[in-house]
Amino acid sequence: MEPTAGSRYTRARDDLLADPAGPAGAARRQALCALTDRWLTELFTTAGAPSQGVALVAVGGYGRRELSPGSDLDVVLLHDGRAGVAELAEAIWYPVWDAGIALDHSVRTPDEARRAAADDLRVQTGLLDIRHIAGDPEPTAALRTSMFTAWRAAAVKRLPELQRAGRERAERHGEVAFLLEPDLKEARGGLRDATALRAISASWIADAPHEEVDAARATLLDVRDALHLVTGRGADRLLLQEQDAVARRLGLLDADTLLRRVSEAARALAYAGDVTWREVSRVLAAREAGAGLRRLRRARTGVSARTPLAEGVVEHAGEVVLAQAARPARDPVLLLRAAAAAARAGLPLSRHTVDRLANECPPPSDPWPADAREAFVALIGAGRDALPVWEALESRRLITRLLPDWERVRCRPQRNAVHRFTVDRHLIETAVEAAAHTRRVARPDLLLVAALLHDIGKGWPGDHSVSGEVIAREAATRMGFAKDDVDVIGTLVRRHLLLVDTATRRDLDDPTTVAAFAEAVGSVETLELLHALTEADAAATGPAAWSDWRDALVRDLVARTRAVFAGRPAPEALALPAERIVLAEVSGDLPVVRLEPLPFGAEVTIAAADRVGLLALAAGVLALHRLTVRSAAIDVVDALGVTVWTVETEFGRLPDPAALREDVRKALDGGLDVAARLAKREAAYPPRRGASRAPARVEVIPDASATATVLEVRAPDSPGLLHRIGQALADAHVSVRQARVGTHGADAVDAFYVVAPDGAPLAAAQARGLARTLEKALAP
Repeated sequence: MEPTAGSRYTRARDDLLADPAGPAGAARRQALCALTDRWLTELFTTAGAPSQGVALVAVGGYGRRELSPGSDLDVVLLHDGRAGVAELAEAIWYPVWDAGIALDHSVRTPDEARRAAADDLRVQTGLLDIRHIAGDPEPTAALRTSMFTAWRAAAVKRLPELQRAGRERAERHGEVAFLLEPDLKEARGGLRDATALRAISASWIADAPHEEVDAARATLLDVRDALHLVTGRGADRLLLQEQDAVARRLGLLDADTLLRRVSEAARALAYAGDVTWREVSRVLAAREAGAGLRRLRRARTGVSARTPLAEGVVEHAGEVVLAQAARPARDPVLLLRAAAAAARAGLPLSRHTVDRLANECPPPSDPWPADAREAFVALIGAGRDALPVWEALESRRLITRLLPDWERVRCRPQRNAVHRFTVDRHLIETAVEAAAHTRRVARPDLLLVAALLHDIGKGWPGDHSVSGEVIAREAATRMGFAKDDVDVIGTLVRRHLLLVDTATRRDLDDPTTVAAFAEAVGSVETLELLHALTEADAAATGPAAWSDWRDALVRDLVARTRAVFAGRPAPEALALPAERIVLAEVSGDLPVVRLEPLPFGAEVTIAAADRVGLLALAAGVLALHRLTVRSAAIDVVDALGVTVWTVETEFGRLPDPAALREDVRKALDGGLDVAARLAKREAAYPPRRGASRAPARVEVIPDASATATVLEVRAPDSPGLLHRIGQALADAHVSVRQARVGTHGADAVDAFYVVAPDGAPLAAAQARGLARTLEKALAP
C-alpha cells in the first residue's frame, strides 16, 4: 500500500528528531520547518488549490521558523472570498489532524485578517511573523506589508498594551530566572518577552539589543526543544522531575547547570526588555508632548539639561550617564560612584554607561579606598531602588569583577520551595530588606555587607555558613574594613542561622540554651546586627520563612540574651497567647481544642492531660483532617500537654472545631485508631514521581539542655510525619517534655526534648539508640 503524505511526513519527522548525529538547536528547528513546509505544500497542491488568490501562510513561531518538536502549527489560509474555500481548508487540516500534529488554524481574507489583528493584539503580533508557504505569494506579501504599516501606525496605542500584557504575565507566572519550575514561554524573561522585543523593533519606535536577545532566545528554545523530546508533548513548564533528563539531552552536567543556563538567558532577556521599554516610554512621552521623532533625535545630538549627581555622574533624559568630563580609565571608583548615585536617585543606569564602565573602568585597588567602600555600601543600602542598578551591573558581569566569589553563586538555583530566588538574587534582596533596619543598629554598613554575603558560601561544598565565613572575611578585607569589622562580618555570616534555629528548636527556659547562644554571638552589638539580619534574610526568602510565632520566639531569645550581656536576670518566659487562653479555659473538661483562622491557614491549640504518646495522637488527628503542619510549639504546663500548631489545609475548608475535638477525644480514649487510618490513606495515594529524597537523619544534640535529651530530626515533610515520630518516641517509652517543629519548604526540621520514665535525661547510649530507632521508623 502506498504510504500517505502524512505517514511519510511523520516518519521523516521522527527520523529527524531521533537522529543523534543530525542537526540540533536552530538548525534542527529550521530543518523541521522546511520538512513541514514541504508537507503542507503537498497537501495544499493535492487538495486542488487554485494558483491565484489563495495562499497558505505560517504565523507566530512557525512563521519565525522556531518550530519545536511539540509546537503547534500556526497557519492561516488566505483567500480572496471565493466559494469552496471551506472545503479546501478541510482537505488540508484533516490530514494534519490525522497525523497527530497540533494545529492552530484560521481561514480569512486579507481584510478579515486585518480586522482580527486590529481587535486582538496577539493576532496582530503573530501576523508580524507571517511567512509564505504555498499558493499565490501576492496575498501574503500584501498582507505582510499592510500588517507592518498598521503596526507602525498604531504603535503609540499598541505598545503600551503590549507592555501591560507582559506585566500581567509576569504577575501570573513569575520570573523565569528565579523559579525552580519556570514557564519558559509565559514567565518574565521567557520566549513571549523575546517575541515582544521583536515587535518593538518592528514598530521603529525603539530597537532591542539584538545580540544578547538572540543568544538568550536561542538558549530558551534549545531547552524547550529538549523538554518536548523528553516529555513527548508540547510543554513549556520545566518541571523538576524532567530537569535531569533535559540536562542530559542538552549534554549538560546536571539539572543545576541547566537551571543556571536558563536563569542567565532569562535575566538577559528581562534586562533587555527593561532597557527597551524605557526607550519606548521616552519616545512615546516625547510624542505625546508634541516633540515628534525628528525633534527628539535633534535633542539627542544637541545639548540638553544634565543634572549633577556625583563626581563624573549626571542625570540625563531620565537616566544616569557619565559627565562629559568623566574619564573612566583613570577613575577606578567611578563604577561604584555611578551605581550608588543611580540607586540613591531611583534612576536607571543607561545601557551605554554600563557598557562604557565595563569596557573602560578598572576595578578598585586592593584593598579598596574608603570612597569605594562607602559608594558600595550606599548602593546596597538604597533599598528597592538598588535592584535595577544591580541587574544592570550583572548584565556585564561587573559584580563578579568587584567580588570574584560572586561568580559561584550567580544564577545558582536553590532547590528549596521556601526560597523565591536564585542564590545571588536572594543575597541582594536580603541587602534590600536589611536597608529597612539600618536605623536600629549601630553599624548599618556591617549589616548591609553581611546581608549581601551571608549565603555566599552556597557556591562551595560543605556547610555554607562555614565556607561563607572564610569568603566573607576575604571580601570584607578586600573592601578595606578594619580587622574588628571583618571579625563582626565573619561572625554574622557564620552565625546567620543561629538566632532563628535556637529560638525555634531549643527550650528558651533552659539556661544552657541562652548561655550557649550568648557565647556564640559575643556582644550585644553583634546581637543587634544578627537580629536585623535574621529578619531581612527571612523577608528575602519568602512568606513561608517567617511568622508571628517565629518572630515572638526570636524576640524572646534576643531579650534573654541582652539580659545575659547586661548581667540582669532573664525576663519572664513568654507564653504564647493561645497557651494562656487554653489554661484560662481549662475547667476539668479535657481535651480543649481551639481553632483560630489565620490569613494563610489556622492556629490550632490542643490541651490534654499529659501522657506518653500525646504528641503522636494530636499530630495524627491533624493529619487525618488534612491539615499540613507548618510550625508547632509543644510544652508541658501544670501537668497539661499544650500544643500550639500553625497549619494549612491541603485543600478545601478548615475543619469544624467540634469535629476536631471529638476526634482528639476518641484518639485519647482509644476509640480512633489514628495509625491505621493514616496508613490506609497513604496506601491510597502512592508517592509522586520525581527526584529521590534524602533519608531522614536524627541527631542527639550534646549539651543543649541540662534537664532533657534533645533530638533533632531532619526529614522530608509528609502527611503524618509528626505522628510517626511521636509514635516511635511513645513506643520507646520516653516522654516529650517540649518540642519545636518547623517546616522549611519540602523538609521538616524538628527538635524534641525527651526524658526517661523517671523524668531524667537519657543515658548517652540510650539516646544514640533512640536516634537510630527514629531513623528506621522514618525510612521509606
